[in-house]
Amino acid sequence: MFDLVTIGHFSIDFIILPGESKPRRRLGGPPTYTSIPAKRLGASVSVVSRVGGDFPERYLEWLVRRGVDLSRLKVDGKSKTTIFLIKYREDGERDMILRSRAPPISVEDIEGLEARAVHISPIANEVPVTLIERAVETIPIVSLDPQGILRQFDAEGRVFLRGVSDLNFLKYIDIFKASESELKALTGLSDIIRALKKVRDIGVNVAIATIGAGGVLISLDNSVYHVPAAKQNRTIDPTGAGDSFMGGFLAEYIKGEDLLWCASVGSSVSSYVIEEVGPGGFRGKRKVYERARWVYERIVRVTVNM
Repeated sequence: MFDLVTIGHFSIDFIILPGESKPRRRLGGPPTYTSIPAKRLGASVSVVSRVGGDFPERYLEWLVRRGVDLSRLKVDGKSKTTIFLIKYREDGERDMILRSRAPPISVEDIEGLEARAVHISPIANEVPVTLIERAVETIPIVSLDPQGILRQFDAEGRVFLRGVSDLNFLKYIDIFKASESELKALTGLSDIIRALKKVRDIGVNVAIATIGAGGVLISLDNSVYHVPAAKQNRTIDPTGAGDSFMGGFLAEYIKGEDLLWCASVGSSVSSYVIEEVGPGGFRGKRKVYERARWVYERIVRVTVNM
């Protein structure tokens, strides 16, 4: 049995930073950015994912060396891996273009899966709602990032967000995390506090909204708390910040730690990731906990009696 299994596509990301014209090729996707920090914090990790025949062997070797179990990764030699072109603007926002997409993940891919927690994080509509429904039957903790449920793609592959008509699938979720824009698209509400409340009212136990450099808002029990972003030395590449936040959060959550401490660790993990291009900025417990303590001391309750 694994502590944490991440479900979603690996990706190959071509990242263009502000002031640059040549893209940098990096391994990406939630299975990368969520699994590795969780492993660095002591969790045993695996993934349920699919890639194409173009997925580099060196990426597989890199993941295995870092302790990520790949026994449920399916390689389809006749298909392509999910590939994104990600171009960052000077204001920190990004434009994303889907270049190719790997085959979808099916309910059958999780048959017999044993884990203390799963983090379901699609990036290109690859995970069906029926998989979420099946996961809750056997997995004690189910976490969801709905980014790939909300993403739509135009004829050129440009990514835009569109809400879904039926939010009933959220009743199965223990931990929910979305960016501010994703949360607004999902709920149709512009007020982030009200949007968190709507998600919680459906049945989610803990709802988290990431707000970029502002940190995160976390709704639990009858309150909403502001968890600040950890102090980082520099911001180079925000890719994977939200996914790595969840890696840190869930690694602590499955240990039974205080939820606000879990969020502090998530904030710390993501602060290291954005200091480098791609998934090279993960650190061990000592450094992660050092920044997490700074964050934890500055958490503020912003609303009560939701």
